Amino acid sequence: MFRRKIFRLKLPSRTLVLGERTLVMGILNVTPDSFSDGGRYLDADAAAAHALEMERAGAHLIDIGGESTRPGSMGISAEEEIRRVVPVLEKLRGRIAIPISVDTAKSEVAAAAADAGAEIVNDVTALRSDPALAAVAARRRLPLILMHMRGQPRTMQKAPFARDAVRDVSAGLRRAAALARRAGVAKSQIVLDPGIGFGKSWAQNFDLLARLPELARLGYPLLVGTSRKAFLSRAIDPTKGVTADKRVWGTAATVAAAILGGAHIVRVHDVAEMAEVARVADALVNPKLRPPQIR
Repeated sequence: MFRRKIFRLKLPSRTLVLGERTLVMGILNVTPDSFSDGGRYLDADAAAAHALEMERAGAHLIDIGGESTRPGSMGISAEEEIRRVVPVLEKLRGRIAIPISVDTAKSEVAAAAADAGAEIVNDVTALRSDPALAAVAARRRLPLILMHMRGQPRTMQKAPFARDAVRDVSAGLRRAAALARRAGVAKSQIVLDPGIGFGKSWAQNFDLLARLPELARLGYPLLVGTSRKAFLSRAIDPTKGVTADKRVWGTAATVAAAILGGAHIVRVHDVAEMAEVARVADALVNPKLRPPQIR
């Protein structure tokens, strides 16, 4: 069993300790077309209410995204993304006690979200879409999550896959981290995400999870997001598959595997269920860990 290294991530409002316990990041998509919950939280009041519900369910972080990156998605303008995200952040200001991350690949959106209270930037393109995003994170002193994606959302599941996914992900994330550091982002402020489901075959996704300790050797904390993703369907029912809302138990298995493999943060839709999985997996990683206080 892999023992996680302890990291400290400095946010404007606090310092997060990564590695003592797994942090659960709740997903809040304010989009009409995300693969699992598109259209459910387009209204800012509904989105804010769901964020507060996830906080009560045990989330340590909320990740708000205004642009879908599901396979085949086409992308939107920065103006539209800001229009979706910022009102939600404004409604949560002073009402939510946990930090909020903005899921964006655009520097303009990251800056607007930071003005509205976001404390972490989560870039699914690892600076390939907009390298200036790193300068925003550095200037605002915000942690930066860099996720590996092979190709672009519109075509990523159609382009040829890498021969060795772990080698491809390691090389891509190493380059992205170097680019961020050249832009002024401190090494201690970078989190890496292998990008499960983003330009990988279903078998490669499982291989990445099984070999997660190899990615931990890059020297950064790891975030893993497997929640409700299509690759789970191939394992649950190879003949017919299952819809996204029926992949909760499959998600639970991969969340536990990710934690045992060294993940510091897990990004999930089903917060209450995965917070419970994380607590049990943490007890396996460190049986001497005192049980957390339940909110």
